[in-house]
Amino acid sequence: MKLKTVIVLPAYNAAKTLLKTIRAIPKGVAEEIILVDDGSRDRTFQIAQKLGLTFHRHAHNRGYGANQKTCYQIALDHQADIIVMLHPDYQYDPHLIPHLVAFIEDGYFDIMLGSRIRTRREALDGGMPLYKYHANRLLTFIQNLATGYNLGEWHTGLRAYSAKVLKTLPLKTFSDDFVFDTQLLFAAVKQNFRIGDIPIPVRYFPEASSINFTRSLRYGFLTLLETLKYLYN
Repeated sequence: MKLKTVIVLPAYNAAKTLLKTIRAIPKGVAEEIILVDDGSRDRTFQIAQKLGLTFHRHAHNRGYGANQKTCYQIALDHQADIIVMLHPDYQYDPHLIPHLVAFIEDGYFDIMLGSRIRTRREALDGGMPLYKYHANRLLTFIQNLATGYNLGEWHTGLRAYSAKVLKTLPLKTFSDDFVFDTQLLFAAVKQNFRIGDIPIPVRYFPEASSINFTRSLRYGFLTLLETLKYLYN
């Protein structure tokens, strides 16, 4: 029996890239696409309505983690078996979603990540800022060392989860901010869920969402703090 795949889009001010993202998703890869608008100040919500997506809107901006919590709850309420989280900023190539889904559908992994960093040249040629590349490499190295994994990166915005993962992990206890993703993966490792990854192209451009340097520093600090919690809790 084919498993039901649902794609969720945690959106914030994604009006300039949402249509391109949706058009790039392969036909038939998902039974439903759900967008949660986190209080955007642009036309993200109106565009989602015109595209015929399943949509939900937060009355005010609650944060990236809070957005994902709503995404996953709606997907689970709609009986999803596999949930793909895709940033709607067109930075990640949706054509690779079927490959992520297949590894879970065939029982090899519980979580699949799309890794933007196969080689330094590809990442930088794709527009990834040099400081973000080095920060990603350093944090990923530390997280791999802490967990015994060898993932290409821990910080991607293209991920696929089995419903069992999202039903088992205490999502509501995780951060409403960007460190939500890190907390989820650490919790998944502790629960012995199987995590795999495949390389994906990276593309940075002015319209693609990205946290600024100051928030990147805060994110890096919080990631290191979560790593220590993982090791000593």
